[in-house]
Amino acid sequence: MAKTANLYARIEPDVKEQAESILAALGIPASNAITMFYKQIILQKGIPFDVKIPVATQVDASVLSDDELNVELEKGYSDMKKGRTKSAKKAFSDIRKDYKI
Repeated sequence: MAKTANLYARIEPDVKEQAESILAALGIPASNAITMFYKQIILQKGIPFDVKIPVATQVDASVLSDDELNVELEKGYSDMKKGRTKSAKKAFSDIRKDYKI
């Protein structure tokens, strides 16, 4: 089928730039990626991924710079000072529940 329909969308420039950089590395033109997204919407009869507030992710300290590591440590220290902590028993229980182990 010939591509004759136009799509106009406003998007934040940095989001567009980052996404198009990744697509270029994959060798996929932005228009093809948008077509793929639309086709998945049709196949899935909805958004083809979960749309929800993400849960906190783990931080891999081995890949952080010294400054980034210090920021993460400060967050933990701040949580401790504000009483936002849990016992090791509760933490491991939550991990087992979250990862179904």
